[in-house]
Order: sequence, then structure tokens, then C-alpha cells
Amino acid sequence: MPALPGIGYSEEMNRIQRRLDVLALQEPAGEVWGTVEAARHRDRPQSLDYIEHIFTDFVELHGDRLSGDDPAIVGGLASVDDTPVVVIGQQKGRDFKERQARNFGMSGPDGYRKAQRLAVMAEKFKLPVVTLVDTPGAYPGAAAERKGQAAAIASTLRTFARLKVCTVAVIIGEGGSGGALALALCDRVYMLENSTYSVITPEGCAAILWRDVGQAGQAAEALKITAHDLLDLEVIDGVVLEPRRGAHKHHRAMARRVERQIKRGLEEVRELTPEARVRERRQKYLAMGRYSDSAVIS
Repeated sequence: MPALPGIGYSEEMNRIQRRLDVLALQEPAGEVWGTVEAARHRDRPQSLDYIEHIFTDFVELHGDRLSGDDPAIVGGLASVDDTPVVVIGQQKGRDFKERQARNFGMSGPDGYRKAQRLAVMAEKFKLPVVTLVDTPGAYPGAAAERKGQAAAIASTLRTFARLKVCTVAVIIGEGGSGGALALALCDRVYMLENSTYSVITPEGCAAILWRDVGQAGQAAEALKITAHDLLDLEVIDGVVLEPRRGAHKHHRAMARRVERQIKRGLEEVRELTPEARVRERRQKYLAMGRYSDSAVIS
């Protein structure tokens, strides 16, 4: 709702920021938790930063042609080294106002339908698809559920599973739950060294298992959410190392590394026929997962 004349929110925003600073000092320590914090760093390059540094001739396209335009997902036509592509990314926003406007990178059904529309357009014009994943998860609000959030994510997964064009995903920050997977069902999936990819946030996992968000550090360790863990589990295809002190300190250098990985992935997949591409993608995801009938849960 619009602000009333003469009423400002700066005092309330400062109070919230002070509270967040206090909570940050109480966060659990640990190597994995350090990765979680790095993935969430406010200065970490986001999708629009990578689009600016990697892609040329970017033309953003809006709307899902049904209900509206979700600013949490950005996408359009672009080029990588004179190769036309369709790029789709999740955008959290920088400051408080932009994060509010983009719903902190948590998309609703119209955002996933926009992603589908762009992917189908890429198929029509035989253009590779590059996705940049960075979200804590799909928006969990009642309004999104009423609009068919689960169905929108499911149909996005189906769309990406059936694409005959080359597809490459890069998890650049948080890869949270179905909100991330919706844009990451690709031929090649890469993670930045300090990114995360998980079925749930550590806080959500801790709240369910221990009824204590303070156990988020332990949950993060158990979830195996880091790039190297997931490479060992064969969930992803490669890790993009970050410059010293992290991606948030070196936007351009990080973008160059991501660009090289995207081009390498596209070259690998381009050698396959469209039918082989779909077949190998299907087998890749069917083969994921490990279990042990001797496992003991305590």
C-alpha cells in the first residue's frame, strides 16, 4: 500500500537492520555455514550482474502472457561470443527496496510461467538456454498457492526436461528447493564454489527436525549442500572456483570464470543430436540418488 504523506519508514528499517546485525552475530559457526553465509552475501554478484558482464545485446522480455510479470525472474535474448542464447535468471535485489520489489528472489507462478515461455521460445528458434539460479526457494505464500505454485513449478520442470536445445545452469548463490530446481533441470549444472543447493534451507530443516532454528549449522552439515559435496554425489557437473576472498569482492573476475564454464558446457552439449540430448538428460536425472538399507537414523 502507498505510504501516507509525511510518514517515513527509515526509522523502522534501521531498527530491523540493527536486529539483523544482532542475529548475524548469533549464527552458528562452521565451515559449511561459512559457505551458506557467502552464498547469501548482499554484495555477491547476482543474475543481472552476470548478464551485464557476460552477455551482449541483452533484450529483456517481460510477462507470462497470462497474469503478469514476476520481477524475481529476469530473462530475454542475448549473445555469448556472438552465439545467440536465451538467458533466464533469478534476481534477489540489492537494497531493501529492490529486495521487496523482487520478493527477495522468491518467484510466484507467473515467474515460472515466464521462464517456460522463454524456454519454449528458445526451442522454437533453436537457441541454447542458460539459467542463473539464486533463490532461497519459491514463494511460499497463500496467494502463490492459490494461483497454482506447485503446478507451475512442475510444468516448468516438464518443459526443461523436454527441451531439445542445449541447456546449461549455473547456481550462483542460493539454490533453494523446487524454486531452484525449476530452472536447473539442464544438460549441464555448475555451482560456484561458495554457493549452496538443497531441498530446504538449513533453518527450515532445523525447525522441522529439532524445532530449533539455532541448529541450522548442524542441519547445513547434514544436508550436504556445498558444491564439492554435490559434485561427489554426482548431482552437479562441475564447480566454478571463486577468486580469493569470494565472488562478492571480484564481480568481473567471477563473471569471466562463469563465462568460460558456460561456453565449455555449451560446446560439450552441442555435439549431441537433439534426441540424444533429451535422452541423456533423462538418464542423468533418473540415475541420481544413493541409499543404503543398512543406514541408521538417530
